[in-house]
Amino acid sequence: MAQKYRIYINDNTLFITHELPAEIGKIQQIEAEGFDFRSFYKNLKNSKQKHYLLLTKSPQSVFKKIKNDLTIIKAAGGLVTNAKGEFLFIFRNKKWDLPKGKVEKGEKMKVAAVREVEEECGVKIEQRNERVCKTYHVYEIGNDLILKRTNWYHMTVKGSPKLIPQVEEGITEAAWIAPYEIKAKIKNTYPLIIDVLKSEKLL
Repeated sequence: MAQKYRIYINDNTLFITHELPAEIGKIQQIEAEGFDFRSFYKNLKNSKQKHYLLLTKSPQSVFKKIKNDLTIIKAAGGLVTNAKGEFLFIFRNKKWDLPKGKVEKGEKMKVAAVREVEEECGVKIEQRNERVCKTYHVYEIGNDLILKRTNWYHMTVKGSPKLIPQVEEGITEAAWIAPYEIKAKIKNTYPLIIDVLKSEKLL
């Protein structure tokens, strides 16, 4: 089975796949032959289109080429539930988000995911379960293009503990959100976070 990749670039999405994604409506197809990601990224600033499709028989090869041209940062985060079945959300940079952070040198992704959640929200994770999904996000640091790969894991806590947002990380609020409240929160979140929630069939 061919691999499928979805790269988020601000509010834009680049699909690299062997078939047309069923869930996307208006999408602009781009030529696979001679594709240069840096040129594509630069031209996004002058484009009004949000979704782009690169159809290829070898998505894995195209994605590998992109990875080799960018600086890779590994991150990990959690989709955390409490005893009431509520989900842990944070409010950072004026948007609702899920707790996550960079993996430290020599640290395992699974360990980093738990550490970041505990640090950012002041909770103790009781159990870390299987990976929910992984996401890819491209952004700039100075003149450098970064590809952040984030592994997301489902986690649980005992009871419904009080949350302490890590203010020094720009988190102004941490909250337990009931499933029926999630749709209201995603009106002000990132497409990447919506993807994580869809992976768990919460949307």
